[in-house]
Amino acid sequence: MSRKHPVIAVTGSSGAGTSTVKRAFENIFRREKIAAAIIEGDSLHSLDRMAFRAAVAEAAKAGDFSFSHFGPEANHFDKIEETFKVYGETGTSRRRYYVHSEDEAVLHNKHFGLTDLKPGIFTPWEDIEANSDLLFYEGLHGLATDGDIDAGKYVDLGIGVVPVVNLEWIQKIHRDKEERGYSAEATVDTILRRMPDYVKYVTPQFSRTHINFQRVATVDTSNPFVSRDIPTLDESFVVIRFNKHILQSSFIDLRYYLSMIHDSFMSRPNTLVVPGGKMSFAMELILTPILHEMIEKKKL
Repeated sequence: MSRKHPVIAVTGSSGAGTSTVKRAFENIFRREKIAAAIIEGDSLHSLDRMAFRAAVAEAAKAGDFSFSHFGPEANHFDKIEETFKVYGETGTSRRRYYVHSEDEAVLHNKHFGLTDLKPGIFTPWEDIEANSDLLFYEGLHGLATDGDIDAGKYVDLGIGVVPVVNLEWIQKIHRDKEERGYSAEATVDTILRRMPDYVKYVTPQFSRTHINFQRVATVDTSNPFVSRDIPTLDESFVVIRFNKHILQSSFIDLRYYLSMIHDSFMSRPNTLVVPGGKMSFAMELILTPILHEMIEKKKL
């Protein structure tokens, strides 16, 4: 961990809603004039789209039907750890991007002065911005461990985004259909293939985070594979769990949150529950003073 060059990692699986937390942080960065160097988790996969598909097919031929983006074979866990470590020590690092779409390809080709970047591949590596206030990672493996690798030990603030699993699956099925044109059956196959790595490499991270935001639907999600709609925020609660270390910090004030967030309540001494419609507000309310504290410590 680093007082001078703090690292924030937002981690959650595909379809979990990490982008909501990312937007909350971006609002705080903009409002508080914090210069954040941003690392996208997808950029630290070890295989591009075509190589990944080939690896899945090769594994299936060998009888392994669980090769996935969630496991170490498809990721640079070592580079995630190295990125956090080097930034914490020096305030510098390198990054690249994964090109998701044609629109992103246009932007990255312009940025790098290239013409051959296309969806499904990585951009070249580049140095991050000079004189950033902190490093912000958002992706699958911000607190991942594997053998001697432990990315989380270099993270100053770890945030987990963890819908209950049926809700997570509903969100993924709908997102894959709307954004990528996948059938529900294809997405279910992906969910099943990922399950061993999900259990081994993704869920353990949420026991190492400082704060978890877990959305729980108040409507029936018992069969996520036939659900026609994603439950709205107003049809949900958000369960916010603080670990014991951050609860001891002066900038965490549970009584204040209860007074500011209408219809919120404590379900356990370390757990705040808020209406789903207040999720973004609660995030900014909780996270803003933490970032203030980080920036003030940098000046000492």
